[in-house]
Amino acid sequence: MRPLIGAGQVAGLARPVLLDVRWTLGGPSREADYRRGHLPDAVWIDFEHQVCGPVGETGGRHPLPDPAAFQEAMREAGVDQDSSVVVYDDGDGMAAARTWWTLRWAGHDDVRVLDGGLRAWTEAGHPLDRTEPAPERGDFTVRPGRLEVLDAESAARWAAERELVDVRAPERYRGENEPVDPVAGHIPGAVNLPISGDGAPEGGFADADSLRARYEPHREAAFYCGSGVGAARAALAATAAGLPTPPVYVGSWSDWISRDRAIATGEEH
Repeated sequence: MRPLIGAGQVAGLARPVLLDVRWTLGGPSREADYRRGHLPDAVWIDFEHQVCGPVGETGGRHPLPDPAAFQEAMREAGVDQDSSVVVYDDGDGMAAARTWWTLRWAGHDDVRVLDGGLRAWTEAGHPLDRTEPAPERGDFTVRPGRLEVLDAESAARWAAERELVDVRAPERYRGENEPVDPVAGHIPGAVNLPISGDGAPEGGFADADSLRARYEPHREAAFYCGSGVGAARAALAATAAGLPTPPVYVGSWSDWISRDRAIATGEEH
């Protein structure tokens, strides 16, 4: 199943579970935006608190959720074992991709991301709704571990022995500018492939052939970013290209720098 779906295809699905995960890094909750208009029958999901776990001493800024808590959130949203789930955000695909990835990690395979998000839906002429649905409680059971997750130690081994890809902007990778985390740089040995190159000019993701040309040379790689959100988007892009879903270092740079670990700056040679 291709993990991206167009607005017209969503409109033609029979009783999908629609999850609105709009989110802004470092910003307030987007629930008010949801209430002002969302896809008909879409359920609001709080990305920070329902898709990600609480921040601790390790695990980075967006750690994996507690399996039981994630299961409860998805059941309340109406997700069954056999539900077709469609996730969307504002269109950059960040929160939607991480939610897609988390559902896949938790054992739910029938999940797709609305390519282009809410903007693609409205530009296609489809309506928004302000009615908050009351879905029937689902029966989805979380079975964690269906996708490969790296920690700091395994990420270091990937960088040394295989290939570890940093998908942040080049200036963050090189350590020239770090707007989010307190330490700049990258994991020693990692190479850079910014996710900014995955987009189509009209919005959403590039076509499958273009994505395959970008990710085929890195099909054996693992991915990381600042806190596991952009890396999940890269994993979505690689999967949309027809490649196996790659391992992700969920804690990413924000977890890496939580301990006294080596850092690198500049370009890798």
